[in-house]
Amino acid sequence: MFTVYCLLFTVTSSLFTSCYTFRGASLDPNLKTIQIQNFQFQTAGGPPNLSLQFNEKLKEYFQRNTSLKTANVNPDLMFEGAITGFTVEPKAASSDDKGGLNRLTITISVKFTNAKNDEKSYDQEFSFYQDFAQTQTITAVQGELVPKILDQIVLDIFNKTAGEW
Repeated sequence: MFTVYCLLFTVTSSLFTSCYTFRGASLDPNLKTIQIQNFQFQTAGGPPNLSLQFNEKLKEYFQRNTSLKTANVNPDLMFEGAITGFTVEPKAASSDDKGGLNRLTITISVKFTNAKNDEKSYDQEFSFYQDFAQTQTITAVQGELVPKILDQIVLDIFNKTAGEW
């Protein structure tokens, strides 16, 4: 019975280990430091702390998922950019010709610089959306939707960056 538990523990441990390494970031050993500059809010609408929310999510994600240390001078990797879109638009009509669903889309322009290998640098827009019922106001749902959208954009940025390592 003890052998079965040991075998089960070993299999479970190796599954968790392989899941962790499957997440992606196999860093170039020459990369040691990162700087994430504050992304500016350059669009109308949205919560006043949207830029702060995004900055913290991006920094936290890289700290949790890489061994990079933050640096303010001559970083190996640097992110900068701006939140360039916060739009709400109707997406699905209801029977009375009104929007049955609205879509909140957030767009963020990212300039990524790899000081060790300029070929891996990029300048790209990332966006993601969430739909919500037409009967709800953006003010009522943004507390729930904005974090989900930002989480996905951060993941997309990380995958674009780490996928290139």
